[in-house]
Amino acid sequence: MSYEFSLTDEQWRARLGPEAFEVLRRAGTERSGTGELLGEHRDGLYRCGACDAELFRSGTKFESGCGWPSFYDTIRPEAVELREDRSLGMLRTEVRCARCGSHLGHVFPDGFGTPTGDRYCMNSLALSFEADETDDDER
Repeated sequence: MSYEFSLTDEQWRARLGPEAFEVLRRAGTERSGTGELLGEHRDGLYRCGACDAELFRSGTKFESGCGWPSFYDTIRPEAVELREDRSLGMLRTEVRCARCGSHLGHVFPDGFGTPTGDRYCMNSLALSFEADETDDDER
């Protein structure tokens, strides 16, 4: 598949560093409970850690207890690409960035109590976070 934002493996390695490269470009997974965005509760925007594409708004983030940042919906349906994943002897739905094809995590239909019923279970290493700007007068 051809993506709007594409680099060679060498360029991705230089851009991302070893841990993020393993997750984003090799479909690795960070250890549960270790991601720096797991406890992020500010209002803002979550972007692809590889190409900076907009993926999730903080208003769709919820505490799922799975050990990874969880969202019940993407910013736009076309922001991500969903793929069948039969690795690890199970059937899952992999979530990739639609702009660059980087692995973000998986989506599960077990987001009970959420508006969509979905749980987008994302790797912190696959995302960057941009807090909303607020005026100092509003704090």
